[in-house]
Amino acid sequence: MHSGKVRDVYLDGDDLVLVASDRISIYDVVLPTPIPDKGAVLTRLSLWWFEQLADIVPNHVLSATDVPAEFAGRAIRCRRLDMVQVECIARGYLTGLGLKEYVRDGAVSGVTLPPGLVEADRLEQPIFTPTTKEAVGVHDEFITFDDVVEQVGKEQAEELRDLTLRVYSRGRDIAAERGIIVADTKLEFGRTADGTLMLADEVLTPDSSRFWPLDEWVPGRTQFSFDKQSVRDWSRDAGWDQTAPGPEVPADVVERTRSRYVEVYERLTGLSF
Repeated sequence: MHSGKVRDVYLDGDDLVLVASDRISIYDVVLPTPIPDKGAVLTRLSLWWFEQLADIVPNHVLSATDVPAEFAGRAIRCRRLDMVQVECIARGYLTGLGLKEYVRDGAVSGVTLPPGLVEADRLEQPIFTPTTKEAVGVHDEFITFDDVVEQVGKEQAEELRDLTLRVYSRGRDIAAERGIIVADTKLEFGRTADGTLMLADEVLTPDSSRFWPLDEWVPGRTQFSFDKQSVRDWSRDAGWDQTAPGPEVPADVVERTRSRYVEVYERLTGLSF
């Protein structure tokens, strides 16, 4: 049905089969070099988190095993939902595009923040900073809560904001017990035919979140990240202009990225990959 930056979606009867590939994207551009085992890590970690969050919000998972054999280990059978066309982002720390927005405007997605904050500062309270949901190759853009209200209505906008911040807070607290900071995360939601709002796609993975080691956190500088930040850093040093097509990723950067994905999975879940 659809091929996204990382996931391919198949229709199977009334269900969807969501397959996580080993593709990697940065700055909304899919790079030509895959990261081995990445799809399996994303799938296993999402399934683990869906269980931890089930009392907060229902999710789209039907089965992790009733999938075609060729997709085993990196696919989920899930409900077909009417997806909300908003990227729901929660930020507990100031970094990335949020930091750039703050430096320019003193606010992120219309949320005014105190003056004088620096890279990786912890925010007094997590904030909801939604963005548009664009096609592959098109950059998502920050929007305000009022923009979300205009798009989906006040009641649904408040529900999206509340659930996003509750999911982030639960994930932050669980991760902190395991020595990991969740700096920010991106969530996607959809509705069933009867109007039930469900958590969908992936949740609290290295693709959708920034994970930092708690014992190395020092505001005012770039943090070590258990995610694709090493690929972003390499692309910047390589002089890539962030437009498609992306460059091939060197083998050492591929292996470093894979090891970070596996390590954060094992530290969060306590399971061996």
